[in-house]
Amino acid sequence: MPAGADLVAVGKRAGRPSPKQDHVSRLLVDHAQTGARVVRLKSGDGGIFGRLEEEILALQEAGICYEIIPASPQPVRRRRRRDPLTRRLTARRVQFITGADTTGNLPDDLNWAALADPLATTVVFMGKRTFPRLAEALVAHGLPPDTPALLAEAVGHPDQSLHRSTIAALATSLAGGRSDKPALILYGPLADPAEG
Repeated sequence: MPAGADLVAVGKRAGRPSPKQDHVSRLLVDHAQTGARVVRLKSGDGGIFGRLEEEILALQEAGICYEIIPASPQPVRRRRRRDPLTRRLTARRVQFITGADTTGNLPDDLNWAALADPLATTVVFMGKRTFPRLAEALVAHGLPPDTPALLAEAVGHPDQSLHRSTIAALATSLAGGRSDKPALILYGPLADPAEG
């Protein structure tokens, strides 16, 4: 970071006190209106469940020019280090979903037929708190409880950890307590240890 730069932490953690999105957007606008060069650094790709849309709208409404420099989404960084996200015979499709709506709850409008497809790799962003409920609904929609699952915490960081299990076992584990590290959850055939 350049000498004299101000660092303003606005990171969010589910279930913990965090800056509200309108406050973060206002900070971007306020700092930019002083003539300062503002960099909004996000982990992974801010365009995938990263509240980028709200910040762009605030900048546009204020008439502030901006540039987006894309980053690697966390599932892609994970794949580079370990496994593919698709495989023609066992995982024909990959789908990204959010495990939390704007209230922090499991979204009501999920496509259960698609999410319970045993031949898809599903990547769940922001889903540690809601995964027990998600897994219960997946099983109710026909996905076997022994479907492989992977909890990938702190992806791309030196303390990254991967925990492989099943959707049922992971749901039980997450219901009993969890770390505060950011995480992705993957489930489907490519989360199987034999596939990785």
